[in-house]
Amino acid sequence: MMKSIHAALRRPATRDRLLPALTGIVFMIGHLTDAHAGTIQDWWSDVTLHGQIEGGINANPARPANGNNFGEFIGDHANQAQLDQITMAVARAVDQSAPTCQIGFKIKALYGADARYYEIVGITDRMMSGRYQFIPAEAHLDMHLPWLTRHGLDMQAGILGSPMGVETLDPATRPFYTLAYTTQYSTPFEHVGAMFQWHATGRFDVLFGVDTGNQVSFGRADNNAAAAGYFGLSGTGVADGRLSFIYLGRVGPENAVRALGNHANSAQRFWNDLDATYKISDRLSVTGEFNALHDEGIRADTYSFVSFLSYQVTPSLTFNYRGEIYRDNTGLVVTSFLGNDAYMRATLGKSADTQSAPPTTYGALTLGLTWHPSLGHGVSLFEIRPEIRFDRSLSGTTPFNDLRNAGMFTFGGDAVLGF
Repeated sequence: MMKSIHAALRRPATRDRLLPALTGIVFMIGHLTDAHAGTIQDWWSDVTLHGQIEGGINANPARPANGNNFGEFIGDHANQAQLDQITMAVARAVDQSAPTCQIGFKIKALYGADARYYEIVGITDRMMSGRYQFIPAEAHLDMHLPWLTRHGLDMQAGILGSPMGVETLDPATRPFYTLAYTTQYSTPFEHVGAMFQWHATGRFDVLFGVDTGNQVSFGRADNNAAAAGYFGLSGTGVADGRLSFIYLGRVGPENAVRALGNHANSAQRFWNDLDATYKISDRLSVTGEFNALHDEGIRADTYSFVSFLSYQVTPSLTFNYRGEIYRDNTGLVVTSFLGNDAYMRATLGKSADTQSAPPTTYGALTLGLTWHPSLGHGVSLFEIRPEIRFDRSLSGTTPFNDLRNAGMFTFGGDAVLGF
């Protein structure tokens, strides 16, 4: 393009016509830049930079021979301290209440042991193969569009964390170091796609989205040739402002062609997740999560219920409870991945070093404390979270401690530092 303009300027007749036009364009750009300099500066002034570090340990007195805490992703290595996450995020949030169009973004990079389970095929799954890996946990464009209703429509497009479920990858948003079975096995983790939130009223939102699948991207980086998507509804400020809820359904093929052949492109996986939080008082809240999953490809079903309770003992100390019952009807879902790349190899339908149990109903009880004093001096978050957890088979199987025991006791926790 620039070469064409330079050649044209060498010709006198063309130069006489183009120079006034180019001069006018430059003048207009300069005028617009001066007129909107304040707006651009205001936009950039809202960009934030945030960093966070998390490390933890999950001790197991039974010392399983394979060194693995069965059924756990975070803290899967028994009796070994690890760096879970170092994250850096740069973002500009959009104002969802604004009457005008808003544009923002978020880019979040993560390095640590947790990344092994949150890779996206075709983006970073082959970058590292050790215990500590790297992922772009989020990289998306955000828009608020004042369309359709008074409250408008919000969109996020790019690399997104899954919106389904109570617990997330960010330790600052969840009450415990370890994750529930429901979070690990019955909700997705990462997507390449777009999510939409239509604010139908001041309290209720309609949710929908489309993506390439759970933890896959495009073309050969997809484990099948079909897309997947979300639909749902959320409500906030219900019941005198004490109740909030979100239902998300998801449907689409998720199995690998390498494992199931072309049947994988049409074999649907149906996910359903409903969670609700009720604030009993300023210090006490309870949350319940119901989940059901059905996979046509591997003919598997899971059903679960998770309950959470949070009680603020003091301004800097919170007591947390989590109880869960999780049914794996076939034994094909709850799996421990023993190698650092085993989870992603299984996603692609490749052979992987794994350990599974027969069809089992799992029960899990977790108790913990979160100590979160305000330190100041540039520290935006400091948490220490010890926890005690007991898992047990409620159906007579022995899935724990290298398939030796019906139950497993772990205790540990993490520390989180944000700035």
